[in-house]
Amino acid sequence: MTRLDLEAAEEAQAPAACDGPRALLLESREVPLGGIRAMEVHRTLPQRDLPLVGAWCFLDRFGPQVTTMRVEPHPHIGLQTVTWPLVGDVRHRDSVGSDVVVTRGALNLMTSGAGISHSEYSVGEADIPLDALQLWVALPESRRHGRPAFERHEPLPRLELPAAAGEAGEAIVVMGSLGDVTSPATAYTPIVGAELRIPAGSRVRIPLDPAWEHALVGVEGVATAHTETAVDLDRRHLLYLGIHRESVEVSAPDGATLFLLGGEPFEDDIVMWWNFVGRSHEEIVEARDAWEAGTERFGHVVDHGDERVPAPPLPAVRLTRRRRRV
Repeated sequence: MTRLDLEAAEEAQAPAACDGPRALLLESREVPLGGIRAMEVHRTLPQRDLPLVGAWCFLDRFGPQVTTMRVEPHPHIGLQTVTWPLVGDVRHRDSVGSDVVVTRGALNLMTSGAGISHSEYSVGEADIPLDALQLWVALPESRRHGRPAFERHEPLPRLELPAAAGEAGEAIVVMGSLGDVTSPATAYTPIVGAELRIPAGSRVRIPLDPAWEHALVGVEGVATAHTETAVDLDRRHLLYLGIHRESVEVSAPDGATLFLLGGEPFEDDIVMWWNFVGRSHEEIVEARDAWEAGTERFGHVVDHGDERVPAPPLPAVRLTRRRRRV
């Protein structure tokens, strides 16, 4: 996925500390997506006041809609892309030779390291139903300059969520660890990403690591998170839970699906612009120049010609690190 909403550079300031529980409800916003046809895309992360949850730095949802996806080759640095399909199939091709169809229930994980490029096409020439989550994980200093890679995992491990009322829920552990269940996907920081299924009429308990920060994202239906107050959560919102929680209970009268994000607070503030995650303005400029010059840094996407997404102009201000404000 490629970002085309070019937010102004954030002003430098001391970041707020992640020092306790929160119950902060944040709304997603609609953004444009590059490609031949416009698509409905809602962005939940980053938020102006909350650039990261653990190492998670980006979350888009494209859909639900009936459309044709054509995202031409574009570059990434300093991150992992986590593609989690909900409806429909998308063909992924990249510069390390991967050519796979992204399907429901399978995790497609691309690690950019110092540079990778990829494309995303819906399968077939006609409009099809599409709905998916696209997430980015910021890579730590120890991995962000390394070689690119791609991996695919299915099926993924599951964890039963005990019920205080009604039937037990279920978590599919996509990335990292939840409770005593760990995903086979490669992670470079302590992290969790999991799809949560809450049966109709149930109230279930989700285990959390109290040393990590967490957030719940609505996917389908309406759920209520029972924190210091009861907070309703739908598919256009993220509920930031902060840190120092051992669990959270969630109920859903008509059933609901959520996605849990969490992890150890990230080691550094990041500079994020277009499809790049770095640490400085100069690093972003260098990556943009390399993409525009067609250097070998980003390779060549398998089975593509010269088509590509051009880099947008840099803003007329210096890019600075995104700072937490909550």
